[in-house]
Amino acid sequence: MNRLRAAFAALLLLIGLAAQPAVAAWVDYTPEAFSAAQAEGKTILVDVSASWCPTCRAQKPILDELAADPAMEGVLFVRLDFDQHKDFLREHRVPRQSTIIVFEGANEVNRSVAETDRDRLRDFVLLAAGR
Repeated sequence: MNRLRAAFAALLLLIGLAAQPAVAAWVDYTPEAFSAAQAEGKTILVDVSASWCPTCRAQKPILDELAADPAMEGVLFVRLDFDQHKDFLREHRVPRQSTIIVFEGANEVNRSVAETDRDRLRDFVLLAAGR
């Protein structure tokens, strides 16, 4: 009887999880995946960060919270390493780490640099992503 209850509880949990809206997940930057997402017209948030950057470390939990927010459903969250992807940095004129850029397809719609205030960063992302 306990097995039956456990199986039933697990089934209810799976049904509940399936009914929840999908939330965004972080992906690592690749030129191919980024270009494909732009061609599909997706909303893309690019976090240009560096492991050694204290501002980036302050931004990370705020951005992670936003990526998990159901309001961000359909937004592609991309992490780009400042020290590795110099072509992207040149093409999009990104002079420093801790830069967050929001794209609608191929068009940049907004950017933020070095913002660590939770409310201002959250408002920026939600507004820039049209949420």
